[in-house]
Amino acid sequence: MIKTVGVVGLGLIGGSMAKAIRKYTDCTLLGYNRSSPVLSRALDEGVLDGVLTEEKLAECELVIIALYPEATVEYVTKHRDQFRRDGIVMDCGGVKGVVCGPLEDVVKDAGFWFVGGHPMAGIERSGYANAFPELFQNASLILTPYPGTPQRCVDDIWEFARKLGFGHLQPSTPEEHDHIIAYTSQLAHVVSCAYVGSPSAPNFKGFSAGSFKDMTRVAKLNEEMWTELFLENREALVREIDTLAEELAAFAYTIRRGDRERLRDMLRHAREIKETIDKDC
Repeated sequence: MIKTVGVVGLGLIGGSMAKAIRKYTDCTLLGYNRSSPVLSRALDEGVLDGVLTEEKLAECELVIIALYPEATVEYVTKHRDQFRRDGIVMDCGGVKGVVCGPLEDVVKDAGFWFVGGHPMAGIERSGYANAFPELFQNASLILTPYPGTPQRCVDDIWEFARKLGFGHLQPSTPEEHDHIIAYTSQLAHVVSCAYVGSPSAPNFKGFSAGSFKDMTRVAKLNEEMWTELFLENREALVREIDTLAEELAAFAYTIRRGDRERLRDMLRHAREIKETIDKDC
């Protein structure tokens, strides 16, 4: 049973995790953030019961690391011998290969279990000030445990995650995760940023509705974090960008030629795909 939880990193995801843990569980909650004002605020608001010091890592049945991928690898490596024996450490990063790969040898025989995680939740604003406990309501939680990880670890994480509002557990591997997330998440951010890069963008006022808002929403991003995520998953992401460029080129060619029948077929095909996708949402 998870009674004491540590959260490392109190940005949007880590801060929302902390606030959800405080609201929906009776766990003792310890937290750490490199920015002292943010840590002080979380303590003053009563979100945290105390500071997650190196000495207190051993008290936590579960440690949730909500740092950028490179920082996650550094943190787990540095504190390898301080985590609770038989405890669980889970990260929340948006790419898994660059985290789970380097850490596999680090955590082997270390006495605790590391499970890669990715909460599929977020908003276009970042930081603790924008964190809120309902962020994970009905969200999917992707887990990429190493082969040989006891099933109880996954079960314990999922039982805990359900209390925070998660609605779906998606087991995966780091390779599968990074391949699919390049399409479902990273490509959408690239497209949104490229879309607002048009010289037409500043002239939107009075000429925009829901579609413009939908296309531009995620261009309001944390450029430091997304630069790291894009580059750490560059091969999969570039493949998706190239595929999209081919699709756009086909549309441009068809429209330029005035090929009404072909264009109608392309639009029908896209609509049918979208209708199929919606059935699984």
